Amino acid sequence: MKVLEHGGRIGRTLLFFPCTAEPVWAFAETIALLSKQWHVFQVVFDGHEPEEPGDFTSVEQTVDEVTEYLKAHGIARLDAAYGCSLGGSFVGLLAASGNIRMDYGILGSSDLDQSSKFAAKLQTDLLLPLMFPMLRDGRFKSPLLQKHVEKQMRQMGDYGAAFLRILGGARPYLTQQSCKNQFY
Repeated sequence: MKVLEHGGRIGRTLLFFPCTAEPVWAFAETIALLSKQWHVFQVVFDGHEPEEPGDFTSVEQTVDEVTEYLKAHGIARLDAAYGCSLGGSFVGLLAASGNIRMDYGILGSSDLDQSSKFAAKLQTDLLLPLMFPMLRDGRFKSPLLQKHVEKQMRQMGDYGAAFLRILGGARPYLTQQSCKNQFY
């Protein structure tokens, strides 16, 4: 795990957690705009870009590592923390830990998903074989599922095209174990 910093050190602070298997550049335009007025900390998970090999381990470990990073850089308070989808779980755990004070936690399309170990394993075992080829290769393995998704995205017009750009296409460096750990 690493943290990228954008913008000046003066002004408001924002911690930005990515979605499941999101490439580092997916929200580059948004972060560029925010960094004009904010000091933005962008978390990059292990295994989520070619220069960061390895596997994502767990939400809890990542929150601990981010907390250590912020404290080592003199940050004990954030103006805001943002997490989209899985990133919202990070924001929730960071707030619950009480180790870094934040004025606002912003959840984008997050359900703060928590399940029993059995349910989480079952859901992971069922969904990972469907989702991993799309996350790694930019396409679903099933031609039927791929055709259905392409049709849905065409019907969504510009929004569908933007969504597919955010997903990022092929990421051959992404490992199945990393995705499994995130889903679980």
